[in-house]
Amino acid sequence: MAVERPGGQMDGSSTNEPAARPLQRLSAIPSAGRILAIDLGDKRIGLALSDESQTVAHPLTTLIRRAGRRFPLKRLRSVIAEHQPVGILVGLPLESDGSEGGRAAEARSVGDLVTEKSGLPVEFFDERMTTARALRAVHEMGGGTRGRKQDVDPLAATTLLQTFLDSRRR
Repeated sequence: MAVERPGGQMDGSSTNEPAARPLQRLSAIPSAGRILAIDLGDKRIGLALSDESQTVAHPLTTLIRRAGRRFPLKRLRSVIAEHQPVGILVGLPLESDGSEGGRAAEARSVGDLVTEKSGLPVEFFDERMTTARALRAVHEMGGGTRGRKQDVDPLAATTLLQTFLDSRRR
C-alpha cells in the first residue's frame, strides 16, 4: 500500500515496492496554466500566482481573515475569476516531525471547500518555514517588516509556490 507524504511523494510499503524508494504522485493540477497558491494564517492569507508556463511564482495579494469569521471565500472567488488559475496549491502546515496536526486539518478543510466551490483541483504542499524564509529574504534585502506584515504573507505564498514549481521540474 502506498502512503502520501508531504510534497506529493509517496512511500511504497507493499511487498512489491521497496520502502526506501519514494514515488512521485501524479499531480491533479495541469502542467500548463496559472497556479494560485494559498498560504493560510490566523489573521492573513497570502496569495501567489504562477505564470502560464508554471516557471515563476510572484506575490499576488493578502486576504484578511476576521476573527470568528469563516474563510473569505467570496474574495478568493473574485481572485480566481480574475486570474483564471488551472489549479490551487494550499500550504500544509505540518508539525516539526512531519505529522499533521490541527492546523493541517484546517488547511485540508479549506482545500476541500475551495475545490467544492471553484471546481478546480487542489493540491497540498508542505509549507513549513515559508514565512520564516520570506522574512529572512526581506531582511537580507535590507528591508524591514514593521507595519508591513501583510506584505510578508504573499511572499510566503510565493516561496511555497516556487518550491512546488521547482519540485515538479525535477
